[in-house]
Amino acid sequence: MTNLIFTNARLIDPEAGTDALGWLHVAEGCIVASGDGSAPQTDAQVIDCNGQCLAPGIVDIGVKVCEPGERHKESYKSAGLAAAAGGVTTMVTRPDTLPAIDTPETLEFVTRRAQADTPVNVLTMAALTKGRDGREMTEIGFLMDAGAVAFTDCDHVVTDTKVFSRALTYARACGALVIAHPQDPGLSHGAAATSGKFAALRGLPAVSPMAERMGLDRDIALLEMTGAAYHADQITTARALPALERAKRNGLDITAGTSIHHLTLNELDVADYRTFFKVKPPLRSEDDRQAVIEAVRSGLIDTISSMHTPQDEESKRLPFEEAASGAVALETLLPAALRLYHADQLDLPTLFRAMTLNPAKRLGLDCGRLSEGAPADLVLFDPNVPFVLDRFTLKSKSQNTPFDGQRMQGKVTATYVAGKEIFRRP
Repeated sequence: MTNLIFTNARLIDPEAGTDALGWLHVAEGCIVASGDGSAPQTDAQVIDCNGQCLAPGIVDIGVKVCEPGERHKESYKSAGLAAAAGGVTTMVTRPDTLPAIDTPETLEFVTRRAQADTPVNVLTMAALTKGRDGREMTEIGFLMDAGAVAFTDCDHVVTDTKVFSRALTYARACGALVIAHPQDPGLSHGAAATSGKFAALRGLPAVSPMAERMGLDRDIALLEMTGAAYHADQITTARALPALERAKRNGLDITAGTSIHHLTLNELDVADYRTFFKVKPPLRSEDDRQAVIEAVRSGLIDTISSMHTPQDEESKRLPFEEAASGAVALETLLPAALRLYHADQLDLPTLFRAMTLNPAKRLGLDCGRLSEGAPADLVLFDPNVPFVLDRFTLKSKSQNTPFDGQRMQGKVTATYVAGKEIFRRP
């Protein structure tokens, strides 16, 4: 096993909330010690970080890997390489595959593929209802035994409240986490933009931000009834934040996340109908974006994820209304998040609290921190390296990124899983 000591590192500790120069000692795949000042004399291999940032590896909830069914869009091999290059050491994958991951057999198949093809840790979520069609819940207990870490129908909202309440009740009995997409499906059906003057001028079918608030209100009511553990996958509007704050204040077992695209882009970015900017839910107003950033800073929103959704050229090279939603983001998650750091909106410990510590805590994982005994899943990065993103250099099979051609700042230097180097920037 590896025995490493990182020296002259800018340690980003989301648990302590600190950003300071120091050293970190890794042995047998775990962190054994850290401190400031001069590193102790050991027989470990010394890695001089030259003042670069050393942080826990990113824990990314909500990654879509298109196996089974759409391997031409993304495979476990290509997703694993993209994750390693982006500093993501744990991918928590979605079950919106073809077929959906709704049986222990399908779950075991993707688990074997992930273990064989990816250098990073892969955890899998299973569908909450069979076929993600909202009619009959899956065998939650059997799927947990097969390794499912959470249950979600992704962007398919369970409209039958009786089915959803039964699933929540059963999940609570099993100690399972349910991840839902807060959205009123009637209002949001067919929407390609957020309602307002901009969408009207562009002639795009739009949805009110109230659809997210209404979906969240319904889910909170069912949580009060069932007591289940619940995570909202994406909170993207200011309208939803008071309801989330009240639910947390009332003691419900609820957490919430948001995507990197809703933190760094707004509705005006789709002005020229570029379908790479079409995501679900649609990009919001600048006021909403600023409100969500503040919610991350205060801790009201717990996690930031990539919501990595590969789409091939054929599904994106269509009129905006008809194009598929989604963007790849495993490699762009960190440099996009650093935009918020360089704009003095979020400091690095706060960013990594949302990208590493909080998602790990929600899933009951030991990673996401720099404390003694934690797995040595680490990312070494230089936050100041400028570059222009070329989507054709991305390691994902699909290159549908809204950041193509944009000036960015911050690159991953190296990524480590259990102390083993799995990526180093040339």
